Amino acid sequence: MERLVERLENAVERLEMVCQRPGMCEDGSSKGAAQYVQAFDALLAGPVAEYIKISKEVGGDVQKHAEMVHAGLMSERALLVMASQHQQPAENAFSSLLKPISEQIQVVQNFREKNRGSKLFNHLSAVSESIPALGWVAMAPKPAPYVKEMTDAAMFYTNRILKEYKDVDKKHVDWVKAYLSIWTELQGYIKEYHTTGLTWSKTGPVATEGSKSPSAPQAGAAPPPPGPPPPPAPAPTSSSTDDSASRSALFAQINRGEGITSGLRHVSDDMKTHKNPALKNQGGPVRSGPKPFTAPKPSCNANNPSPKTSPKAPALLELEGKKWRVENQENASNLVISDTELKQVAYVFKCTNSTLQIKGKINSITLDNCKKLGLVFDDVVGIVEIINSRDVKVQVMGKVPTISINKTDGCHVYLSKNSLDCEIVSAKSSEMNVLIPTEGGDFTEFPVPEQFKTVWNGQKLVTTVTEIAG
Repeated sequence: MERLVERLENAVERLEMVCQRPGMCEDGSSKGAAQYVQAFDALLAGPVAEYIKISKEVGGDVQKHAEMVHAGLMSERALLVMASQHQQPAENAFSSLLKPISEQIQVVQNFREKNRGSKLFNHLSAVSESIPALGWVAMAPKPAPYVKEMTDAAMFYTNRILKEYKDVDKKHVDWVKAYLSIWTELQGYIKEYHTTGLTWSKTGPVATEGSKSPSAPQAGAAPPPPGPPPPPAPAPTSSSTDDSASRSALFAQINRGEGITSGLRHVSDDMKTHKNPALKNQGGPVRSGPKPFTAPKPSCNANNPSPKTSPKAPALLELEGKKWRVENQENASNLVISDTELKQVAYVFKCTNSTLQIKGKINSITLDNCKKLGLVFDDVVGIVEIINSRDVKVQVMGKVPTISINKTDGCHVYLSKNSLDCEIVSAKSSEMNVLIPTEGGDFTEFPVPEQFKTVWNGQKLVTTVTEIAG
């Protein structure tokens, strides 16, 4: 009996959560709306409500992030309602209609970047990497595969969460299942109602930027994140490591098709110099060499400061709780962490042309977005992860069970005699070499394969390393 009451209470809580949003459940259901809007409401009342509920139980940054995700989903619902009542708009108007979704994607990702020291950083990263899936509405003719691609981008971090909490706290395992189920259900929803792209009404007025939908999220929207909202058209970040961030800022523009050439001017034959030689002499004498280089004048507009003048992020080397944070170090050749404990982890982010030595035994080390970094450490009981980096060298003085190399170009791993049983897992990386110590104290270098051959043997796929003779 108690279990039955608990299930009823959970069901009521989900319905109340959905009905708090304007335009939904106004008469006890979304009756009267288009069928695909009702199906989207079912997704909100199911997987999304479960994700919000468990995020609230986890609390902290995860709960705040979930509220931002919910706001993005409600912006998407408003667009779906508009599409069900309006005909497809012109391309420039459609880009404007997509702005609320694009901006909310940016809000979610900015929250992750501002909270890199969070104890729940893997949760924030899983959401941030996959939230561009909301841009499926602009991804004709294959919106469902795009959502799948974004979901796969979150798997790296969700696997880390499962590994960390599997035997510790089942709540986080349930959180992963609930979150991933949103995108799984969304793929099925898209395949059924929007197979080749967002479905617009065949009747009604043409949608414009000023069009209103009765369900635009206003009163019940999630609270704004800390700090000012992003500008209407955020520019892609300078980092080359976060493809999903730049993609989310531009997804409204990448599916224009033949419309891309609509602004080009037609050049007739009488305007072409090779068909009308007389045009060559109309512009005065032709220069015999290239135009001298002139440096661009600096802008003096105080209202539009150049992004190059923005202050650099501060360099950090500090212990925050059980995490050593080493961030934004440049040309630092003597970075040392010596007072370590077994439960501590080290997170090294955006360090360039520097060397770091970690003494003692710690739980794990992560290198993220580093360039020309040298790392020397004694012992790690968990894993050393190298992500989104370039030209890094890692030397093991003691033991380490696993080294993971992901999205990295140029990585040299120097193993010690005690760490020869280390497992090295690599993905989407190149120019990897493992150096094995010899009896004479030198190292022998072995390349890690980057190219593979897969064949069907009649029963299963068999993958082997492809050796290319030089």
